[in-house]
Amino acid sequence: MKLLTKIISFLRESKRVFQVTKKPTKNEYKTIVKVSALGIAIIGTIGFIINILAQVIPKLF
Repeated sequence: MKLLTKIISFLRESKRVFQVTKKPTKNEYKTIVKVSALGIAIIGTIGFIINILAQVIPKLF
């Protein structure tokens, strides 16, 4: 019975969340895409720099 109660409680909370949320507007979506792409580019650049440094530093010694 305890599992059934947890499932019902989860479904009620999920229903409430879906009623509160809304679909993003086109402008909001574009902003989210731009920020995500910028974050991915920054992380990729940092990884690339670390990779280059890891290849160059051993050759110096």
